[in-house]
Amino acid sequence: MSLSSAPTRPYVLLSCATSIDGYIDDASDQRLLLSNDDDLDRVDAVRASCDAILVGAGTVRRDDPRLLVRSASRRAERVACGRPASPTKVTLTAHGDLDPTARFFTAGDPARLVYCATGALEKAQERLGRLATVVDAGESVDPAWLVTDLAARGVRRLMVEGGGTVHAQFLAAGLADELHLVVAPLFVGDKRAPRFVGEGSFPWHPGRRARLAEARQIGDVVLLRYALSDRCTET
Repeated sequence: MSLSSAPTRPYVLLSCATSIDGYIDDASDQRLLLSNDDDLDRVDAVRASCDAILVGAGTVRRDDPRLLVRSASRRAERVACGRPASPTKVTLTAHGDLDPTARFFTAGDPARLVYCATGALEKAQERLGRLATVVDAGESVDPAWLVTDLAARGVRRLMVEGGGTVHAQFLAAGLADELHLVVAPLFVGDKRAPRFVGEGSFPWHPGRRARLAEARQIGDVVLLRYALSDRCTET
């Protein structure tokens, strides 16, 4: 997939918060809060602008996110425009080992899509088929194929909220149009903790630097908004 405009896939926006040293969590059992209230409200506004929100199965298991628009006024605005109150929830899994009681499946009433590798399809359909649409994604879940399928389902704007493996897959495949990277004023300093992305071959490197579209202080955190394709504008 090229970095240029591609009408066969949605506009893809990646969103992540990290520590100063690039970690998205620590190694404890409790989730590390990296953002603040004002930035969480900004994220909520971005969610409200999207047609779908995607997270990996590991994020569903580890963080148990609700992935809903929190603001009542933003939900009402979406409904007034003929859209569901919250975007479609999307996840991808190689093994189908998702808990049907996770908030991904139980919170709110948006549509839910589970892209599953063929080998685990029957297992996922048995566990989740009453709660979500389980999609056969082939022998391995290819993000490029996934976003093309989402486009066919009417998704024009996709927000990817992690985790690190999923972010790395989208970045390495050149599928990201925009990155919102929030840096929190703290260090984690623990190699056991997950990082934003690990090793990989990415389209942006010393010979091809990503373009910084915006840098904004939001309380004690900083938002860095990177334009990763020509589909991203500076506004």
